[in-house]
Amino acid sequence: MRLTLSSERVQNTIMTNEEGQVLYKTSTPFRLGTRTTTLYKVVPNTDPDDMQDHMEAIGEIEWHLIHPSKMRLHGQEMMSNTFIPRHGLEGRKRTFTGPDDLPYRWDMDFRIVRLSRDDSTRQELARSHRRSFGIIGSKRDPSLNVDPSLTHILDTVVLTFVYVEKLRMDKEEEAYQSAGQ
Repeated sequence: MRLTLSSERVQNTIMTNEEGQVLYKTSTPFRLGTRTTTLYKVVPNTDPDDMQDHMEAIGEIEWHLIHPSKMRLHGQEMMSNTFIPRHGLEGRKRTFTGPDDLPYRWDMDFRIVRLSRDDSTRQELARSHRRSFGIIGSKRDPSLNVDPSLTHILDTVVLTFVYVEKLRMDKEEEAYQSAGQ
């Protein structure tokens, strides 16, 4: 399954499937202090007189600089340092246990993030792709390719993707700024 993002800024984007149907939306209003990203999911409308789908808030990430961020999904609150703790020398690996009780691991590379099983197989299950303008290779919007075996935990995959991709983007921006000084 390919989720195409309307923007590389995962805190404010719309995610659509291969048919162009909106599945998820993230929104992070600007404000001083603690910012909160809300994750919305399309809920099919059952009213035959109103054929428009509706968005339902299913999750949030409350971003903190000093303390662990708070994540909420379907009413369950989790602290980032216990739900998706950092690993590795530079903290570029984040692990979590999915609602299916299986271990998963996000790896933050310089330009992308990858999700795999956190076991001996290290089977890759999701990978992000940056926007390509088609100068080298084909033109492509930013996206997240997700293995169909994760459909049953897609809400968790999307929430954790938003979290690790924002961290990766922050590290990338930090690297650019330090190189330019």
